[in-house]
Amino acid sequence: MFFVYIIEATESKRYYIGQTEDLEERLSKHNQGRNLSTRPYIPWQLKWWKGYETRSEAVKVERKLKGIKKRVGLEKYVRVNDFSGCGAVG
Repeated sequence: MFFVYIIEATESKRYYIGQTEDLEERLSKHNQGRNLSTRPYIPWQLKWWKGYETRSEAVKVERKLKGIKKRVGLEKYVRVNDFSGCGAVG
């Protein structure tokens, strides 16, 4: 199973979108500063995720999400497409 995930920086409220095979390990790497693009905004919390059978499916959805530039549009997409989540949209 492969996951598309959205994490949120707890202070700046920025979103980061990615895909992985292991959500817990990936979130841990983000919070350890092992990703250059997320390091300045530590700590991160998992907001939404959705599982896919193949990496190619997950990459396709990840690219789609990264193409949505507005926060409202991204939040609408996860709500309409049944992403699981830890926090309310908005």
